[in-house]
Amino acid sequence: MKIEIISCLNDNYSYLIFDKEGDTVSIIDPSEFDACDKIIKKYKKLDYILNTHHHADHVDGNIKLKEKYNSKIIGFKEDSHRIPGIDTLLKDSQVHKIGNLKFTVIFIPGHTKGHVAFHFKKEKVIFTGDTLFSLGCGRIFEGTHKDMFNSLIKLKTLPLETKVYCGHEYTKSNLDFCLKYDPDNSALKKKLVEINLKLKNNLPTVPTSIGEELNTNIFLRCDNEELKDFFNMKGSSDLNVFTKLRDLKDTF
Repeated sequence: MKIEIISCLNDNYSYLIFDKEGDTVSIIDPSEFDACDKIIKKYKKLDYILNTHHHADHVDGNIKLKEKYNSKIIGFKEDSHRIPGIDTLLKDSQVHKIGNLKFTVIFIPGHTKGHVAFHFKKEKVIFTGDTLFSLGCGRIFEGTHKDMFNSLIKLKTLPLETKVYCGHEYTKSNLDFCLKYDPDNSALKKKLVEINLKLKNNLPTVPTSIGEELNTNIFLRCDNEELKDFFNMKGSSDLNVFTKLRDLKDTF
C-alpha cells in the first residue's frame, strides 16, 4: 500500500491509496476536485472513492471524480442519503475489499451520526476522518459527548503501531490545547519539538500512531488521575472529564 497525502482547501487532507499488487487506485475523502485530480492523473485512473462522512469538505470532489474516472463511491449505509454519488453501502464491522486490500468499517459517531473509519489491519493503517486527530478529536455536531467518547474508546483499542491518517491539519492548535491542560506530560513536550520541525519545513504532521496518541492526546487520557487532579475532578467519570475537555476546546 502506497499512501499519498493531498493537501486540500485550507487545512484538509485527502489520501490517495495505490495498491500496486492489485493495480487499484483509491482516494479517501476527496475535499476538492482540482487538488485531488492533480495527483490522480499520475495513475491515469481512479477505481474507488471512500468517504468517512458526509461533510462537504470531505465529499465535494466525489461527483466530478466519478464522472471523469467512472469510479465507485463507497460509504456508510446510514449516511447514504447524504454522500453524493454513493454506489456501495457499508455496514459497521463489515470487511470490504478494494483490489487486494481489505479494510474493516468502524462506526464512530459523534462528529456526525454516520461517521466511520476505515481500518486496514494488515497494513496497520486507519483513516479516521474528523473523529480522531493528531492530539485532538472532532467537534460534536450531530452526536453526543458520550457518542464521541465511546468512538474514541473503540480507536484506543487498536494496535499501538497503527498509523493514523486524519482529515485535517489541526495539530498545532491541538498541541497548544494539550500543553495548557497537560503541562507536565513529557511525551507531549517531546512531540512539541517534532511537530515544530515538521511545520517549519512545511511538512504534514500526519500520520501519527495510536501509541503516540495514547501518550499525548489529552482526549484519550481522560482516565489519567493526574489529569483529573488538575481539573479538581478526582472521582469523576472518564466521560465527565472528556465532556469538560471537549467543551473547553470548543472555545479555545
